[in-house]
Amino acid sequence: MASAILMIDILTMGRETFLPCTSDLINFRAMKNSVFKPAILRSQSYTNLLITLFVLLSLFSSCTFGSVNGPSDTLKPMNKKLIENNVILGNEQIEKYLPLIREKSIAIVGNQTSIIKNTHLIDTLLACGVQIKKVFAPEHGFRGMADNGEHISNETDKKTGLKIISLYGNDSKPTTDQLKDIEVIIYDIQDVGTRFYTYISTLHYIMEACGENDKKLIVLDRPNPNGHYIDGPVLEMEFSSFVGMHPVPIVYGMTVGEYAQMINGESWLKNSVKCDLVVIPCQNYTHNTAYSVPIAPSPNLKTDQAIALYPSLCLFEGTTVSMGRGTDRPFEIYGHPNFESTGFTFTPTPRIGSKNPPFANQKCNGVDCSNSTNFPIFQLDLKPLMQAKKLLQQRDQFINAPSFFNKLAGNSKLKEQIEKNVSEVEIRNSWKEDLENFKKIRVKYLIYKD
Repeated sequence: MASAILMIDILTMGRETFLPCTSDLINFRAMKNSVFKPAILRSQSYTNLLITLFVLLSLFSSCTFGSVNGPSDTLKPMNKKLIENNVILGNEQIEKYLPLIREKSIAIVGNQTSIIKNTHLIDTLLACGVQIKKVFAPEHGFRGMADNGEHISNETDKKTGLKIISLYGNDSKPTTDQLKDIEVIIYDIQDVGTRFYTYISTLHYIMEACGENDKKLIVLDRPNPNGHYIDGPVLEMEFSSFVGMHPVPIVYGMTVGEYAQMINGESWLKNSVKCDLVVIPCQNYTHNTAYSVPIAPSPNLKTDQAIALYPSLCLFEGTTVSMGRGTDRPFEIYGHPNFESTGFTFTPTPRIGSKNPPFANQKCNGVDCSNSTNFPIFQLDLKPLMQAKKLLQQRDQFINAPSFFNKLAGNSKLKEQIEKNVSEVEIRNSWKEDLENFKKIRVKYLIYKD
């Protein structure tokens, strides 16, 4: 099946898509307009055709690396109405970054989302003769199946022999020894534009390692599905952690390429080192462009609705309330066995990406947010937190992991405000000044229009 999909993709893309893979092919357009004799031109064309066929055969032989085929839990249904736009991802523009990595030793920071059409970035670059030495993987692992917070060990890919080094295990940052045979690092991971989603923390440490070890970083930019708004408390640095490293709001309205420029420009790296950074921007994208992520960026974000609700519902991670892990609809629902009856129930069970969900095999009374929320969302929604506290009716401690809740919120104020039943309007007013100050910083690093 994978081969069949790849064949359709290749036939659709056409020959010139693969032109950047060799120096002969990259001159194809110039050659078409040259003054060479027709016989010579035909000879060169035949040569190009043979090289192209060689590249296609290489793709077929390597297309199992990083395959996203697997349990249905790892794949997210597309919203075709959103995906059918003219956005061209950074990784699709091979002609822009291949000259920067040709004959260089390369490391990839990627996972199951690092796909060009139906082919993994690593397969594509290997077929183009790029010298990939190793792969660095973020939280959830290279194939995106590990639980949140699960320690991930290093491994070796059986197909290619490439080392896959976990940055969510013993090390968060590549070591000097791991980078000694690397000249350029490529970062290509789909993000969801939320401060506590840890892929931007991995980005930070990659940039820091590049700055400290004199390596170039190329970020292949991607749309942010939550890039159309900015909201939430700005992190106070005393609450900095891997689930929030920088003084930004929960929803910051930037792509990873823009965010990387901000990390560099605001001197947020250790000892204010600078990363030699190149961003390959998306084309035909603005922050108001609706975008559906075609592959689940992590095992519990399976739908557009879950990705939209994630910035609001993830705050439940610091409470006793389940946000649907262990069900088919994580981050679309929330509940608790001790909630008063709501007319909606769910029962979490162990599964891939949620091996030990809260309240496993217990019936939870709950709320279905996908039916009660208007999409798209344009602000952080505090109502679920407030409603959950009310439904629990002091039958259990609500915020039962206060330290972690404060790290997610980025301050200690939100916890106090929720516990004291402060109004939503008053809570939002407490963010206002910091949000305005952040927006002034953000605008300096934007690549795309709002």
